[in-house]
Formats: sequence, C-alpha cells, structure tokens
Amino acid sequence: MTFCLLLLSTVALTAAVPVPRALTRAAWPEREPVVALWVWQCMVATVLLCCLTALALGTAAVFGTVRAQLFAPAPPSVTEAYDLSAAPAWAAALSVLLACGAAWTTAMLARELVEARRRRGQARAHLRERAPELPASLGSARGPLLVLEDEYPDAWWMPGSPPQLIVTTGALHRLTDHQLDAVLTHERGHAQARHDWLLHLSTALATGFPRIPLFAHFCDQTHRLVELAADDTASRRCGHLTTALALIELNQHRGVLSCSSTNRLLGERVNRLLQPPPRLSHRHRALTTTLAALVPLLPLLITFAPGLTALG
Repeated sequence: MTFCLLLLSTVALTAAVPVPRALTRAAWPEREPVVALWVWQCMVATVLLCCLTALALGTAAVFGTVRAQLFAPAPPSVTEAYDLSAAPAWAAALSVLLACGAAWTTAMLARELVEARRRRGQARAHLRERAPELPASLGSARGPLLVLEDEYPDAWWMPGSPPQLIVTTGALHRLTDHQLDAVLTHERGHAQARHDWLLHLSTALATGFPRIPLFAHFCDQTHRLVELAADDTASRRCGHLTTALALIELNQHRGVLSCSSTNRLLGERVNRLLQPPPRLSHRHRALTTTLAALVPLLPLLITFAPGLTALG
C-alpha cells in the first residue's frame, strides 16, 4: 500500500504543478479551445481522483472498521495484497489531511453554487423590474429571447430554469442583422456547452485552493477558453470578420482595443478573429483528446493494480 500512496502522490503532484504551467505556456490551446478545456478538466479529475483513492487507502489502513467495510466483498488474497496492516506512520496524517481537503472542497463547491443561485435570483428580480410579466389574460408567456429597452448595447445568456437570452435595444440599433446573429450564436454556444457549470467548478477550486497552480490556472484559463470556444462557434456560422465586428461594436464603449488588463482579453479575441490561427489536424485533436481522457485512469489503475494482480 505504501507504494500505491507514493505513486498516487507523484501523479497528483505532477498533474498539479508542472503540467498546468506547461499548458499555460503552450500555443495550441488558442487554436483548439474546446480540446484545451477538455485537457484541463482531465487534469483536475486526475488530481481529485488521486486524492480520493489515497484517502480511501489511507483510511482503510488506519481504521479497521473502514477496512472491513471497504474490502468486505473481496477475497482474502486481495486484502493481503494491499498489506494494509503494514501502513507507514505518515498514512494517518495523510488521511486526516486528505479528509480535511475533501471537506473543504465540498464546502467551496456548495458555497459557489449557493452564491451563483443567489446572484441568479437577484438578476432575475432585476430583470422582472425592467421587463415585468404581462397579465396572464393576455396569454403571452416570456420566451427564450428577451429584448430590453436600454440604449446600452449588451447581450447575455442567463442560465436557469428556463434559461433566457437577453439583448438590449442598444445592441439591436448598433449591430447589423449578421452581427446580431453572431452575438446570439456566441451566447447560445455558452449555453449549449454549459460553460456556467465549468466556471462555477473552476472558481470554487481556485477559491478553496488558491496556492495550487492547477486550480489557479484552471480558473484563469477556463474564463479565457470558454470565450474563445464561443467565438469559434459564432465564427463557424457567421464568419470571422462578422463576429469580430460584432464584438467590437458591442464592446466599443468598454475600450475593446485598449491595453488595460480588464480589456486585454477582448483585444486578444478580436485579433484572433481577424487573424484566425490554423486548427490542429483531426488526427492531432483526436489523439490529444484520447490521451487526456486516459490520464484520469492512472489513479484508478494504481489503486486497483494490487487487487487485480492477486486475482490474476
């Protein structure tokens, strides 16, 4: 079991420190933001699985009751293969540390979901003030697209039940039909890919563990990559130039092409649309996706290897 814990720790540290730093320096994620998002999620899943499996093994080694429950269906040869009785002294400290980490992660996720629900409720309340529901006698229900009377050009997707796409009259006046289609397609791209859930997850992990490079970079890159992915969705339907012009028109008042840090991402998105980078080959995309999907299997393979060897 000691060897399993050491291997799990090595895999977790590798995925948590050097891998995210290499990913942030790589150039290919800008060419394939969807694939990059998948790779980031697989790295996070790998670290979380390493922690969960190490917690299970460490707890089973320290507490006989947990060991009896965890290995109850297994034959004696499998239990003997893990050699739980010879657990090192640091296994107890590791188990306590991982248990605290699991509890803290759960608390951060719960807090993020509660906060998101609260913010969504406030946004919907503000929306009802600006666009109140019509009387039921008129038989007109609010649809998925809502137009607000506002000279400020804006458009956004509000998740929830039911989800709504909101666009202001300022955006309608400023954008051409094709540009408006690009903006709406961009927002629908966020909704269809459920980017809101991915943002909640990355924010919760970065808030709970800000000093872990994987979670900090995961949050930063997720906020960036989801916008690039939605831009690609819009550009495939409406064209790169139309999408870039729509982005400029919609954000011109924010200084989309300024050098300030708050608007740097907007400028990068416009430049990327005006000079789109070449996509990776289909073979390269498939290979990267497959390899990333196999990485989270490493902690499972390490954990179950002694038992499978005993059975074989």
